[in-house]
Amino acid sequence: MGNIPFLQLFSFGPDGWGGPMVKAAGMTLAVAFCGYLLGGVIGILGAWAKLQGGWFLRAIADGYTTVLRGIPDLLVIFLFYFGAGAILTNFATFFGHDGFITLPGFVAGFLAIGVVAGAYHTEVIRGAVLAVNRGELEAATAVGMRPFVKFRRILAPLALRSALPGLGNVWQLVLKEAALVSVTGVVELVRQAQLGAGATRDPFSFYLAAGALYLCITTVTGLAFQAAETYYGRGVRRP
Repeated sequence: MGNIPFLQLFSFGPDGWGGPMVKAAGMTLAVAFCGYLLGGVIGILGAWAKLQGGWFLRAIADGYTTVLRGIPDLLVIFLFYFGAGAILTNFATFFGHDGFITLPGFVAGFLAIGVVAGAYHTEVIRGAVLAVNRGELEAATAVGMRPFVKFRRILAPLALRSALPGLGNVWQLVLKEAALVSVTGVVELVRQAQLGAGATRDPFSFYLAAGALYLCITTVTGLAFQAAETYYGRGVRRP
């Protein structure tokens, strides 16, 4: 079956693999997007803990970023999937339920990716906040701006300007990490390519198609981040 023309192999007809591959690409995007958003929330809290928290919160945030950036992402996914299964199974057994219970693969996958991404988000956001000129914040305080108004009009836009390149890099990292969630049973892009390669005995075509879809996703999202950088970088002289 390895002699089928490429376009026919990936057509959207009943015998083509175009539909399953695009659906799997959508699953990859969904896992990455959910994990990225979760990581962003964790990153904001982690950056706040490092910048404004007491010694205890700073110690927790430092330990979190050190540990999560120092262990393999695949291991974190396994810990979430099987660890959650052990906890839920023991909890259900307490109420008389028999059998293994765990989180759905999609949920366990994006939670694990989000926790890992949060460590990188934390450092990106912390660095961006530290890059804001203290004089501008002091001037806002001097004219009587309330803390929330100062955050919305001064700190957040200036920090976001500095953070966007790093946040774009984190997105690329998360997008590639989404390929690892196949170990939880999720059929994302790489897993679908493996299934197609096994069924047709044409691995080169499927992995080539998967690579092309990844490049399409990264190109479009990269352009979106570039547009955001241009928007928030208005009025700033480029080197």
